[in-house]
Amino acid sequence: MQIDKHKISETAPLMEAISRLNELSGGVMTLIVTDGDDRMCGTLTDGDVRRAILRGVGLDSCAGDAMYRKFRALRSDNVSPEALRELRRHGLRLIPVLDSEGRVCRIIDTHVTKTILPVQAVMMAGGKGERLRPLTLKTPKPLLEIGDKAIIDYNIEALAGVGVNDITVTVNYLAEQIEAHFSQPVAGVDVKCVREPRALGTIGSVSLVDLPLEGDTLVMNSDLLTTISFEDFYLCHSERRADVTIAVVPYNVSVPYAILSTKGDNVVSLEEKPSYSYYANAGIYLFSNRLLHTLKRDERTDATDLIERAISEGLTVTYYPINGTWIDIGSPVDFTHARELMRHLQLSRES
Repeated sequence: MQIDKHKISETAPLMEAISRLNELSGGVMTLIVTDGDDRMCGTLTDGDVRRAILRGVGLDSCAGDAMYRKFRALRSDNVSPEALRELRRHGLRLIPVLDSEGRVCRIIDTHVTKTILPVQAVMMAGGKGERLRPLTLKTPKPLLEIGDKAIIDYNIEALAGVGVNDITVTVNYLAEQIEAHFSQPVAGVDVKCVREPRALGTIGSVSLVDLPLEGDTLVMNSDLLTTISFEDFYLCHSERRADVTIAVVPYNVSVPYAILSTKGDNVVSLEEKPSYSYYANAGIYLFSNRLLHTLKRDERTDATDLIERAISEGLTVTYYPINGTWIDIGSPVDFTHARELMRHLQLSRES
């Protein structure tokens, strides 16, 4: 957000503050009031102005006479998902971020950026999408359009909405098309592309991405449509101090026959047409960077290989059930379903 658009001096006339608030109509109608040293000292809304007038403050007074002094803000060294969630719970939409001197260095609109997750993201986009042919003969699967945008762009926008702006896409099949697609920012993010020299499996290409040794990285398939809460996903991973957290979806198996339980030659029970519930891998992960640094550069590795190794080494591997939409667009039926779903969502928004 533009900081100057929302800042006003405490000595500015109240009429000027009212005019400035009117200019913000249609957006976040809150002004940040600063003192003579440009330090934040309050906030001002239409409601603050009305309350000030009711208690006798005249229109010829200063903005500081009407401002709210018990404001909430974040320090630049404490912009954490937990802190942002707490402020959202108090109904705050515009959240100022202050430097060590108390000056505004950033403003967060939680309707645009819900939170700021301290992770990088790597999206896997190197597959050939063979099950979707002929659609993918000349177009890489991540660039197939659902509604009015490419599949991958829905995921870029979702990540941008939780403050993830360091995003790398690893490419192989028809790589030049994806590179051209990201030659311009998407959702305000300058997405980087890294080419695989050859097919490196479902996670091997992460070895080509420059990651810090500390922290966590979100790795996901680029051809998913999902409403996963990335914030809850990250908080789950962080609270459990996990080395790996796997996003999962429920998967039910119904057997259309009676199933026998046996002991030796004897039948000990009979269950008619049972159903079994499992969790299936959703292709979205949070990995500790230390674990990702163990990947050998240019060596083919699948995510399941890395996770099984983490388990065998006694690392903390946990899971997070997705509560919402998840579509793996792997077949023409999935693609048609996703397009129909998006069409209905757009119609419901328009109505």
